[in-house]
Amino acid sequence: MTDNVPQFGIAEYPSASGTDICKSCNQQAVGSYYRVNGALACERCKQQLEAELPKDSHAAFVRGLIFGVSGAILGLILYSAFGIITGLEIGYISLAVGYIVGKAIRMGSRGIGGRRYQVVAVILTYAAVSLSAIPIGVSQYAKEKQSDPQAQIAKPATPAPLPAKPKMSLGAALAGLAVLGLASPFLELQDPFRGIIGLVILLVGIRIAWQLTASPKIEILGPFVSKTAAPAATP
Repeated sequence: MTDNVPQFGIAEYPSASGTDICKSCNQQAVGSYYRVNGALACERCKQQLEAELPKDSHAAFVRGLIFGVSGAILGLILYSAFGIITGLEIGYISLAVGYIVGKAIRMGSRGIGGRRYQVVAVILTYAAVSLSAIPIGVSQYAKEKQSDPQAQIAKPATPAPLPAKPKMSLGAALAGLAVLGLASPFLELQDPFRGIIGLVILLVGIRIAWQLTASPKIEILGPFVSKTAAPAATP
């Protein structure tokens, strides 16, 4: 919500007779009043709130999706870079990835949330964390190959001919890597202790993204009869 939207952050129960004061405009509610998230609101502020609440739309969802994908790519780079530089895979970075994705979607949608935003946040967070296993694995393989002493042995001048291996297309190779990456959190269960901890942390990161993209909870109750009497009409 924008700064101009009436704010009802603190609940106040109940008001004494003659003190039905709107939490937003600090004016007496005459005739009737409402409860917005527990706080007293007059008719005018309640109508203003309903008018200025952000409305969901296809454009807002597309913006949220684009920002979310960008956040997921940033999270993937962050996770991969940490693993490549330090040689460690610390699952707690999943929490940061979930936060980045959730905040990015929220920024793109301009504060609008809801179930479809939450589903996108879950998918992007999982994809960013799991696919980071690909660059980390490639880096580790390259380091091991460079440090392998057998790689330094000179090859014979006339090697025996080997049977030709069928070549894999680039698309098939990338698809295979993507499948392995997406399955990596469950492949880690080969080491049960480490794998379970990693999955739990990943689920917490996903939950963070889910909560950040939830729709704003605005509960409006009423109308209720105000204890403040309406001013008498002047003759």
